[in-house]
Amino acid sequence: MGWVRGKEIGHGGFATIHLATPAGTCPSDRPPLMAVKSCDAALSSSLRHETQVLRELGDCPRIVSCFGDSLTAECRGEELYNVLLEYAAGGSLADSVKSRGKPLSEPEIRRHTRSIVEGLEFVHSKGFVHCDVKLQNILVFPNGGDEEVKIADFGLAKRAGERLSKGGKQGGLEWRGTPMYMAPESVNCNEYEPPSDVWALGCAVVEMATGRPAWGSRAESNAYALMIRIGAGDEIPEIPEGLSEQGKDFLMKCFAKNPKKRWTARMLLKHPFLAVDCIDNDEKVVRDCEVVEFGDSSPRCHFDFQDLFSMQCSRTSWESGSSLSPSTEMDSEPSFVGEHAALEISSDSSSLMDRIGELASQERPNWEDSEGWVTVR
Repeated sequence: MGWVRGKEIGHGGFATIHLATPAGTCPSDRPPLMAVKSCDAALSSSLRHETQVLRELGDCPRIVSCFGDSLTAECRGEELYNVLLEYAAGGSLADSVKSRGKPLSEPEIRRHTRSIVEGLEFVHSKGFVHCDVKLQNILVFPNGGDEEVKIADFGLAKRAGERLSKGGKQGGLEWRGTPMYMAPESVNCNEYEPPSDVWALGCAVVEMATGRPAWGSRAESNAYALMIRIGAGDEIPEIPEGLSEQGKDFLMKCFAKNPKKRWTARMLLKHPFLAVDCIDNDEKVVRDCEVVEFGDSSPRCHFDFQDLFSMQCSRTSWESGSSLSPSTEMDSEPSFVGEHAALEISSDSSSLMDRIGELASQERPNWEDSEGWVTVR
């Protein structure tokens, strides 16, 4: 399909985003306005990976649509790799929360969370893990008087069960995703499986409910201390007091420290926090996603747990990717890719401390983003 590049609406460390319109007559299956994500063809491995993941996932109303890719020769002789994606006129959910200057209402949180969980259930059922769930990667689509949200930015996505290759920064380790959203097993064992997406979902819900990152509004200057709190300690993000009891229980299911006891996305769809405001259209969306069973070791129902009730945990008050939207976040963050490990957290505290020590650095990090975008619109 031919298309025409419009004005730039954002740029990051390796790619830019422009508006794009179809050339000539617009096909019936293409919108009149799209977002095109472009980067140097020689440096396009990450963007090509994202395109391939979206192709393998297929169509789902809760995931941003991909309309194809192409190579273009630019006027200065450079060759660009381009991906045409669905344009979100409402920006990201992070933008929405920030612009309001206050938390979202609980009905909004329920509605948006249900949409995100539907998208995650679909992604997991197809055998993938997103690896960077956060409000910056949830795009907002105005729909009359309401808003719909969709999951975007699959540049860090991986196959569930896929062993990650060693290599990269910080002594052979890299961050994979956004540190402030990382699950304990990701810190401890370099484990990135569907349960880690559910933990990050919980962090996103906390941010919707408070207007602040789940681990606090200020970046932690001591990386070692932050990783200890996420990985080795008993603490979980503080549960917002303003949430209903259903909302608090929902978050406790997301923040189970043991990933084997953490609820799956499919289980969360049945939680009262999401089921209360369920409507016929929501159920139709789930069917339209053509969800298939994904075999994993996670419990598939409540009775798979040894405990039928939430475990009490101590709490503390402690934020990549691009969003293909007119408003985006900034600054880049390291990521780590290491070797796949078992879900069980090692009881060897010395080896755990050694691993966290490898991840920590003397430099003051930005814990809010894994990859940033500068808004130029």
